[in-house]
Amino acid sequence: MTHPVEKPSTLPYRANVGAALFNRQGEILVARRKDLKAFERFPWQLPQGGIDDGEDPRRAVIRELREEIGTDAVTIIGEIPEWLTYDFPDEVMQKLGNRHRGQRQRWFALRFLGTDDLIRLDADPHPEFSEWRWVPLATIVALAVPFKHHIYQRVADAFSRFTKPDGA
Repeated sequence: MTHPVEKPSTLPYRANVGAALFNRQGEILVARRKDLKAFERFPWQLPQGGIDDGEDPRRAVIRELREEIGTDAVTIIGEIPEWLTYDFPDEVMQKLGNRHRGQRQRWFALRFLGTDDLIRLDADPHPEFSEWRWVPLATIVALAVPFKHHIYQRVADAFSRFTKPDGA
């Protein structure tokens, strides 16, 4: 049984962090979600996740990377200072129990300090992703679900300076 969707404007945004993880060549990590059947044409996303009560967003982004991609061999190299928001489509709200209208996110750019073998999508007992790859930053908007396009464009604009290979 599906529950009626509460009027979205009366629901809060969920506090969240997003990770724009760059390798030494200046490419960004995207991962294929396992559970977005309604958006099969746009399965790729950047790692992101909730902020625990009282948790500092900088700590949360490191924790989320450890949980979602199995590594925290990173350093923070940039941050978008304002909170970015997006609203969930009805089908996503229903799947999540109609508790939040969307997400309020703090975005960080991070440099990956390890080797690709450190990225382990199976590190968590309930993995969110089925595969991952490095891509040019300019491609992330086209890969994302449409309701996140404005967020990914802001991330691409803010973090374009990190696309140069290390030492360039």
